[in-house]
Amino acid sequence: MELLFFYIFAGVAIGSAVMVVINKNVLHAALFLILTFFCVAAIYVILRAEFLAAVQILLYIGAIMALFIFTILLINVMQAQFLRQFHGQRPLAAVLVAALLVETLILLFSDFRANFPLMQDIPADRTGQASLEALAQLLLTDYLLLFEAAAVLLLAALIGAVVLARGDLRQ
Repeated sequence: MELLFFYIFAGVAIGSAVMVVINKNVLHAALFLILTFFCVAAIYVILRAEFLAAVQILLYIGAIMALFIFTILLINVMQAQFLRQFHGQRPLAAVLVAALLVETLILLFSDFRANFPLMQDIPADRTGQASLEALAQLLLTDYLLLFEAAAVLLLAALIGAVVLARGDLRQ
């Protein structure tokens, strides 16, 4: 069953990633990117990396993509005023909401252990601790140089964004 869910989420992730690249509307591309990030987080859950899934959802979907969409909407504020908001998408949206509601109800009233055999019983005192400890151990020992390089790269990107946002100071 996990393999089926993996293929579903991987297929949706690949399809939405392709839509990010080929979509001409920037806002729609950002929404497809959110779907891609969500599918990657679902794959992390299937692989029992719950911490990475939570980080994926909180950081990428929650913070970064909200910032992207906010920026896109601020930049295209004049253009968005003249666009028609609903292009006959309400019937499709209603069908999708009904399908997601049925899926949610099925998952709520079914046996999770039978549907996800990868979910094994973990002692109560070790729940969520083993994978997080292993990740921290790897990041701070074997991959310390890469971890620090990523931090420096993010700092450089932040400084570059501040310099670009300030504009030309000579004016």
